[in-house]
Amino acid sequence: MYHIKEAFYSLQGEGQRAGRPAIFCRFTGCNLWSGREQDRATSPCTLCDTDFIGTDGQHGGRFGEAQDLADHLLALWPDSAEGIAAKPYVVFTGGEPLLQLDVPLIEAMQTRRFEVAVETNGTLPCPPQVDWICVSPKGHSPIVQRHGHELKLVYPQPGVNPADFITLDFEHFILQPLDGEPQGLTENYTQAALNYCLAHPRWTLGLQTHKLLNID
Repeated sequence: MYHIKEAFYSLQGEGQRAGRPAIFCRFTGCNLWSGREQDRATSPCTLCDTDFIGTDGQHGGRFGEAQDLADHLLALWPDSAEGIAAKPYVVFTGGEPLLQLDVPLIEAMQTRRFEVAVETNGTLPCPPQVDWICVSPKGHSPIVQRHGHELKLVYPQPGVNPADFITLDFEHFILQPLDGEPQGLTENYTQAALNYCLAHPRWTLGLQTHKLLNID
């Protein structure tokens, strides 16, 4: 049984593939935070700004079989107006998607021509069949998934040093400024991330363009 908070079609707003059209499938649940505000302060992750509780979001629901969910997601991909079919792209996210994403679902999506991406906190192993792996470490939680395509670190995090991740086996290292409140804090965090990237050029600056453009 797959529990989906929401699924929707939009542009990838973050990371190395920012701007690419994608189906986003958000699983319910996370292993680093219950999703309840009263638990935030004592959870391994205190940064999350996403609602991943329940299955009541847009195109959310419960799906008993991988094929059923794959068909549900395929229906969200638009027909090509140009007559040239672009390769469909799906991003599994959460919460923590690797609590539910499994080989049958990955293969069901790939059978429907989808390229499959996952955005994970890295505390669980990722099936090797995934086409694009983005790991976003949270706090001091141990990283199990130590290789992939991009490592996207929210910065700054108390006591977390980007240098601790640079020896991991990733193609891209992205520093994403913490989205803080009030607005002045966000500006300070952006400047801090920018300064770090300039001083440590293995890292590139990543912005949440979907928030800048006010899109889902």
